[in-house]
Amino acid sequence: MTEPAFPVPSDDSRCPCLSGETYGSCCGRFHSGATLAPTAVQLMRSRYSGYVVGDVAYLLSTWHPSTRPSELELDPSVRWFRLEIAATTGGGPFDTTGTVEFTARSKHDGVAHAQHENSSFVRERGAWLYVDAL
Repeated sequence: MTEPAFPVPSDDSRCPCLSGETYGSCCGRFHSGATLAPTAVQLMRSRYSGYVVGDVAYLLSTWHPSTRPSELELDPSVRWFRLEIAATTGGGPFDTTGTVEFTARSKHDGVAHAQHENSSFVRERGAWLYVDAL
């Protein structure tokens, strides 16, 4: 039996982070390395989309070295289907720290799950990085 593959959105399909933009003009441009996420919330959205599409390299590269795991293995049978941003503090284009409170919804083996978290971010050398969950 073949493992399920991660979905690969086209640049003109709806972005998995549900921003209302297309993948190519939203998270896809960050995943490709064309540009850096300018705010903590945009990095949060792009990291969520990274989990959706199985982009381990992007997830690790946007994780602060002080808390980043040495490896990351994603389960392609987990389907992430909704991101809800509840609140943000700081994290703007001129800030160096920020938090994003969110709920990410998924299904695994037909069972729905919700992951609620308040994530902290720092900006170093112009790049926002995920630090940890508060």
